[in-house]
Formats: sequence, structure tokens, C-alpha cells
Amino acid sequence: MAFARTCSVALLGVDGVVVEVQADLEPGVAAFTLVGLPDKALSEARDRVRAAVCNSGEAWPQRKLTVGLSPASVPKSGSGFDLAVACAVLAAAERLPPPAIADLLIIGELGLDGRVRPVRGVLPSVLAAADSGFRRVVVAEQTAAEAALVPGVSVLGVRSLRQLIAVLTDAPVPEEPPDPMAGGPDPLLAGLLLPGTAVRRVGTDPEFGPDMSDVAGQHEARSALEIAAAGGHHLYLKGPPGAGKTMLAERLPGLLPPLTRTEALEVTAVHSVAGLLPPGRPLIDLPPYCAPHHSTTMPAIVGGGSGLPRPGAVSLAHRGVLFLDEAPEFPVRVLDALRQPLESGEVVIARSAGSLRLPAGFLLCLAANPCPCGRYSRRGEGCDCTPVMVSRYQGRLSGPLLDRVDLRVQVEPVTRTELLERDRHAERTAVVAERVRSARERAAARFAGTPWRTNAQVPGRELRSRWRPDPGALVEAEREMERGLLTARGLDRVLRVAWTVADLAGQDVPGRTELRIALGLRRGFPTGVRSMDGPL
Repeated sequence: MAFARTCSVALLGVDGVVVEVQADLEPGVAAFTLVGLPDKALSEARDRVRAAVCNSGEAWPQRKLTVGLSPASVPKSGSGFDLAVACAVLAAAERLPPPAIADLLIIGELGLDGRVRPVRGVLPSVLAAADSGFRRVVVAEQTAAEAALVPGVSVLGVRSLRQLIAVLTDAPVPEEPPDPMAGGPDPLLAGLLLPGTAVRRVGTDPEFGPDMSDVAGQHEARSALEIAAAGGHHLYLKGPPGAGKTMLAERLPGLLPPLTRTEALEVTAVHSVAGLLPPGRPLIDLPPYCAPHHSTTMPAIVGGGSGLPRPGAVSLAHRGVLFLDEAPEFPVRVLDALRQPLESGEVVIARSAGSLRLPAGFLLCLAANPCPCGRYSRRGEGCDCTPVMVSRYQGRLSGPLLDRVDLRVQVEPVTRTELLERDRHAERTAVVAERVRSARERAAARFAGTPWRTNAQVPGRELRSRWRPDPGALVEAEREMERGLLTARGLDRVLRVAWTVADLAGQDVPGRTELRIALGLRRGFPTGVRSMDGPL
């Protein structure tokens, strides 16, 4: 009996589980059995691996072959086990020294010609390997830069099975022949990038990206964007078509500070699993911007799919902005499904194949027209909708969902003067982002030694006991609560916004003015919010 083992990784959402790949050869009729809860793509590895080994110039063992994936109780999916299975089989057949692969973690799909193809989810896989003590990993050459983001891990990127065999046997590494499709699209990247996920990186180019100076007028909305970015508060923009709601939302990611190293690895891991890492850019260091269409289904928003769930829009927007344009047009079930991640910063998806916990710490930005025709206003001019139509349309955004939104802004139509005459005082994104960065630094210094970094993350009990506003500042908010116009959750969120307004103004403690501003933003009728060319 001949036996060999190596290791690979099974992904459960964005978490990896190290899997031991065992190969056993015994006398008997030639057969290839793969066990360990493989899915359809993994079961087909038997034919891929056999063809790849033979086309790499190696002999396929003509004995009874059993390949086991342990732990057997963990579902395995995908084609990333191919290269590990091939190495384990060759080591069991004594073509490779078994000790040479015993401490390796190997990830990669095999083509029928023996070339190693990249797979999605390499970064979370290598992170799981590093946590388990592995220090050497083998991946496809195209994903070597992504794997190298994990500190303390030595990465070997290979183009083919032949090259890996040569490295493990200390033989001269063969040069691979040129790709017959050179000059065209890289066939090895097919399936690695998935289109149609509504994820964009707005503002990656400071010179040509969206800038706050492009926004005409909208001083209250611009100030609300600054407060949202500084404190991590959710935002609701309500106004007629063409007022600039989408334009404002697209400039919100540019106000957020760049991701820290830890945050960048979190975001990159999610996008790697989803197949969204752009070629040549293995690390996402800017906040993502996800804007799904209102026809998007529930699994596409919160995550899901057949078998084990995949990340949805709430996870793809982790550490960034999730923008729902025409929010009342989204299905009510989809909107209400956002309530859990808005509170906890993560989403839990249960399926028959298992339950997954995915990160979903996003900044939500809702945009909506006031009525189906979009012309409804408090003055009632130009709107043909009946009161029942207006009430039904606005009621599609449920009270429990809006109760979790800190800032509500009425976006009024831009006047002709504001649109045609350039505002000399309109600030660029870089200027506003610097104020946001300073406000976040003040909050981080205040929360040093705690698990919180922004005002939106602080529990209400801490704001009411440990970080209290000036005496008497809550009188107006308490009166609103007694009248039933403000919930307990709403009061906590008003306190959070008041602290952000104080941080932007450079004040140590929020006073009555900051509470009045926060309460006005909560009502949807901002009071005391000045234009961007002066302090709040």
C-alpha cells in the first residue's frame, strides 16, 4: 500500500477550513474514488487530474486509487483542490517524495493540458492556512500576488503541474511554451472575474473621478454627506428626479478615509471569494461602492445561492457604501432584510448545506422620490398623485428600516443660478475628506481602548453614561421622545450624530446646538446646518 498526503482549503463563505488531501493506492482493478462531501465541480476533478497528469508526461497509476478529503463532514466545493489531488496521487505513486508535500498547502485548478488555473478566494484561503500554522503555499502564478498579501507565508506561484513537479524533485524547471492565444484575452482568467455585480470603485482617480465641487448648490445635503462620512451614519436622500441624489451618493466613498491594512484584507477577502479582484490589483485599499438595481433579488443583496451561500451586495459593500437608488422600488422583503446587518454589521445566512456569517459593515445610502411622479412637495405644486398613492409609495420604506437611518435630508431642485453659475465656495472632495479624517481621529482617540472607532458603532448605553453631552442639551430630544416622535433607538442615534457634529466642529462635548442639528437631521428638516464653506 502506498499513501501520501498534502493540504488545501475549503471555503465556507469568506472563512477557510484547512482540508487534508489523502491519496491511497492499493492493488486491484484500476479505479479512482473521491470521497469527502465533494460537490459536482469537485467530483469532476477525477477526469481533470488524470488528463493533466498524463499530459504532463507522468504515468497514471494503474491501481485502485482512493482520494479522501478530511474532515469528511465539511462540504467541499469548487475546482481549487485539483493541484493538491494531483500532487497527493503522484506522491503515493512515488513520483514525488511524500515529505516534500506534507507541509505544503496547495490551491489551484488544473487544465487538461496540465496548466494551473487560478481560482477565486485565494486570499481568505491563505489567511486560513496562516492561522493553522502553514508557512508555504502553492498557487497559480496569476494569484501569487494576492496570496503574498498574507504576512509570514512563503508563496510559490506556478504555471503548470510540470513546473511544480520539477521544483519538488529539485529538477530543472521547464519553460512553458508560449500561450497560443497570446495577444488576446487570457483564457486562464476565464471564470475568475464575475461580471454584473454592481460594484464600482468610484473616485479611484482623483483627477477624473467624481468630486464634491461638481455638485451645484445642495448645501444641506453636502453637509449631511460630510457628517455621514465622519461618523459612519446611514443616510436617506429624498427629493424629486434630477435634484442630484445619485450624484451626491457617488461622491460619498471619496469622503471616507482609505482602508487600514486589516480593513483592506477583510474587503479583499470578500471580493476574492466573489470573483471581483481586478487583474494586477490584488489589494483593495479604497472603500467599495455598491449600487444594485432595484430589480436585484434577495440572494443577490444579502447573499445566498444554491449550495453554500456566496457574498451579496451587503458584503461586497463592507467597509464602503451601499447605495439603493429608487429605494421604494425595491421589494419590501429585500429592504427589511437590511435591518439585521444595519444593527450587527454582519449577515447570517442559513441554508440546508450550512449556515454562514458574512461581514456586512456598510454605510447605507437610500435615495427616493417623494411620490410615483416625483413632483410631490409640501406646497403640493405640480403633483398628479392622489394622497393614497403618495402614502402607499412612501410607506414602502418601513418605519423599522427608517428608524435605523440617522440622517434624512430633503434634496431640493437646483435653481438655474446655482446650476449655471459656478460656486466659488464649492469645496473639492480632498478638502472635505481632510475634515472627515480629522473628525475620525478625534473619535478614535476618544474611543481608545474600546472596540469602537466611529460614533455610529458606540452603543447607546455608553453614550448615555460614559460620554454624556452637556447638561440640558437633551431637553428637546427628550420632549420628542415623550410625544412618541422619537424611539429609544432614535434617541441613541441622535446622540451619535451630535458627537459627530461636535467632532467636525472641534468641540470636546456636544452641546444644545449640536443636539438641535442632529435632531433636525433625524426629522428630515435640518436646522442649523451651514454650508460646506464654514464650520458646522
